[in-house]
Amino acid sequence: MRDVYSNLTDRIVAALENGVQPWFKPWQSSWGGRSIGRPLRANGKPYRGINVIALWIAAEDAGYGNPYWMTYKQAKTLGAFVRKGEKGTEVVYANRHTVTDEETGANRSYAYLRTYTVFNCEQIEGLPEQYQPKPREVAKNERIEAAEAFTANLGMDLRFGGDMAFYSPSNDRVQMPEFDTFDTAADYYCTLNHETVHWTKAEKRLDRDLGKQRWGDAGYAMEELVAELGSVFLAADLGIVAKPRAGHASYIAHWLKVMKDDKRAIFTAASHAEKAVKYLHEKQPGYVPDKAEAE
Repeated sequence: MRDVYSNLTDRIVAALENGVQPWFKPWQSSWGGRSIGRPLRANGKPYRGINVIALWIAAEDAGYGNPYWMTYKQAKTLGAFVRKGEKGTEVVYANRHTVTDEETGANRSYAYLRTYTVFNCEQIEGLPEQYQPKPREVAKNERIEAAEAFTANLGMDLRFGGDMAFYSPSNDRVQMPEFDTFDTAADYYCTLNHETVHWTKAEKRLDRDLGKQRWGDAGYAMEELVAELGSVFLAADLGIVAKPRAGHASYIAHWLKVMKDDKRAIFTAASHAEKAVKYLHEKQPGYVPDKAEAE
């Protein structure tokens, strides 16, 4: 299954080499009065992990603003059809294969990726109106109530002051500049999200150890990539339009090295980012597990 890893990794590497962080989605849409950020399946359930990045990249390349994606068969079931000549986008799901040792009778199970093809709803004719969400305006400088409540529910030691944002493992706290020092509310919340994802790595939470943690080493680059992806996943969930932050352009060279050395690195980072976001959602009152396939 090398191509599954290589194809997407090579596209991300090409974007990063051009100075573009391809996991940032430059639009926002809404449906039913709520903001939609993640790509959605035909049943309205959000995609997860690496598929979020894959579909955001495909949408950006083609200029799609519709968040819904579905298979050819799903479109047909709805009485719709994919326009002739349209090219689909590959997404992946994890499967497991079990092998029985002939000598010992022990079972050994291992995971592998399978692919299937989906089409954006802008590539499909005849769909019901529910698959045609309308754009909405997004406030740029006001505090976002849902994001404020989300952070408050975490029980995180969050302090304000100074001109740097960081998570301190030794003190187990997040430090943030004051809200009014940011250009937009989105800048503030995306920065906070980034540091909050770092906060999840503590041993008493997710115990995430990606290797050595010196500036520029592979472990440091991977942890920063996890925090960056987790930040944009969380922004999508909270209805915040994320955009690249100038301070993180310096990480691109490190991310490129990690991805060129290991074609599975972006898949691993996306998986850790999704686990971090899930952990944060589980801290919210009334949390209901999403039974959708966690990809």
